[in-house]
Amino acid sequence: MMMFCCCLIVGQAWADTCYWPQWQRFSQQYISREGRVIDPADGKNITTSEGQSYGLFFALVANDRNRFDQLLNWTENNLAAGDLTARLPGWLWGKKPDGRWGILDTNSASDSDLWIAYTLLEAGRLWRSRGYQVMGTLLLQRIAREEVVNIPELGAMLMPGKIGFSEPDSWRLNPSYQPPQLLSRLGHTEKVWNEVAVTNHKLLLEASPAGVAADWVVWQKEKGWQTDSKTGATGDYDAIRVYLWLGMLSEDTPGKSELMDHYQPMAKLTQDTGLPPETIDTQTGKATGTGPVGFSAALLPFLTGSPAQAIQRERVMNNMPGSDAYYNNVLTLFGLGWDQQYYRFNQQGELQVSWEKDTCKNIH
Repeated sequence: MMMFCCCLIVGQAWADTCYWPQWQRFSQQYISREGRVIDPADGKNITTSEGQSYGLFFALVANDRNRFDQLLNWTENNLAAGDLTARLPGWLWGKKPDGRWGILDTNSASDSDLWIAYTLLEAGRLWRSRGYQVMGTLLLQRIAREEVVNIPELGAMLMPGKIGFSEPDSWRLNPSYQPPQLLSRLGHTEKVWNEVAVTNHKLLLEASPAGVAADWVVWQKEKGWQTDSKTGATGDYDAIRVYLWLGMLSEDTPGKSELMDHYQPMAKLTQDTGLPPETIDTQTGKATGTGPVGFSAALLPFLTGSPAQAIQRERVMNNMPGSDAYYNNVLTLFGLGWDQQYYRFNQQGELQVSWEKDTCKNIH
């Protein structure tokens, strides 16, 4: 069945915005009037740079420029002391012990930084804004200076944050922090990102011996890939994004088929049980528990063409996350939004959005 959504004009806030129901709901439930993405988990109502970065990306996909600017202004003023080009955003913001609200942890989160820079560059291109383009370029240069390191015997790699992830002979890494399509796009701005992409490809293939992604891994000098001592050989809430990023790669992306083949054990686990596992031992491939509905949404691109995809799609459509499930909502916006063709990535990693066309197509 093919459905068409027309562009709505409901006051200035939604002018020229293509209607995307999941985004509208997320925006209403999780984003404050000022542009703060609120995670209500544990009743603390925190905000992370991750949430802000994803919000910016979804606003661009929705052609929601007013919301985009609110998110960007809040992020810059509250997480980067008023200038995203001068400092990396702190990753955690919330209520302090003395009752005041502000940054709780000034360390950066490089995946968020990467998404913000990427989205600014793509917003500059799609909305023809030099301001976004300049800000994104300067932020990207700062990320390269402060968060990219040259790991001996491995290569250039984006560290998870500015501090706290390197020892003299070991480096702690998160496989879900470097979406390959973002690296492809950013490689057109500075060659260091092409170098990171090569190293990231090694990580994705070599640090998952059982063909399932880990939340965290360690590269140790003269020993290679090691199990992370803090999280063990576990793949769950971070790792689910690895399959999401790979599934969304353009079909003609070099290396995609190799990566998809490598991670087929995850597809088989999902197909055999009917639902994605919650936790997997990345050394043995043994799965436990059932992943939440956001996991099913995240796997929609990864399972393209398999019988399991329709099962996951039905689960998502019948069990949309509520107003108390920030992360499940984010995974659903990514996976279901891609599945319903609100956006795509081309071979160069550029964002392709439905509102570039005459109508917004939504094919089920």
